[in-house]
Amino acid sequence: MTSLVVSVPTPQLADDVRERLDPSLDVDVVLWDGSAPPAHERIDLVVPPYMWQGSVLRQLDAVRPALVQGQAIGYDGVADVLPEGLAYANAASVHETAAAELAVGLMIAALRDLPTYVRQQDRGEWRGRWGTGLADRRIVMLGYGGVAKALARRLAGFEVDLVPVASRARVEDGVEVRGIDELDALLPTAEVLVNVLPGGPETRQLIDDAALAALPDGALVVNIGRGPTIDSDALVDHLRRGRIRMASDVFDPEPLPADHPLWSLENALITPHVGGMSVAMRPRVAQLVADQATRLARGEEPANVVIRT
Repeated sequence: MTSLVVSVPTPQLADDVRERLDPSLDVDVVLWDGSAPPAHERIDLVVPPYMWQGSVLRQLDAVRPALVQGQAIGYDGVADVLPEGLAYANAASVHETAAAELAVGLMIAALRDLPTYVRQQDRGEWRGRWGTGLADRRIVMLGYGGVAKALARRLAGFEVDLVPVASRARVEDGVEVRGIDELDALLPTAEVLVNVLPGGPETRQLIDDAALAALPDGALVVNIGRGPTIDSDALVDHLRRGRIRMASDVFDPEPLPADHPLWSLENALITPHVGGMSVAMRPRVAQLVADQATRLARGEEPANVVIRT
């Protein structure tokens, strides 16, 4: 019987996956990061590098895997380069906790003016100021997928008024989710606007100048979804006028150029797309890859398939 071949981009991930595989399964874990042509004629499950998967995706015709397992939740642009006849799975279950954790951290940091205190610390200044805080704030959250639900669970203890908004209105697990057609009416009530939506043409610049103008003065815009969901030029304009604040992990463009005006605005808090970059990722992605290899070895359907070309 021919063994199932799984390629991963790093020795550490290879070791972690091997530790989690049932030894009774005939699975061979090999290294391939796309920097050179694949050494194997056949690879059944390909795991590209995290955040830099293009070089692997463009070489998949050489190995024709049964499954490509990404290490991120988002998959913008994958369908444009994935060869015909292949399946691609995202890393749902891996990053939700870390992304939600960062979102809460960004909100608290911005609402309690922590960046101001860091700057004061650099200058040796002892000066307090009244902060807004999370308690009693109305948070309009765009999206109600895995990351948004993880964020909602963490916000429950902060005594906020959370209003999830998704493509359609519904009650899900006892939570009232508002439809996107209600967004115009909700924006003037949003003390915090959080974007957790995926990328794509449907969400591109959904938050434009008119949407930002509808927010009340002093509102905080938090983005952990995708950068293009917000009109960057309009965002800069509103921030420069001091009307709103921003705390964001994703941007349009990325990486954010060194001369971009957002860097110099004191009412903007920037993290460089690190939502998933937590030590929690390592065991979780290894378990996901091991689970997918197990499914393939047993002739079962893989989980998390989001693209079939």
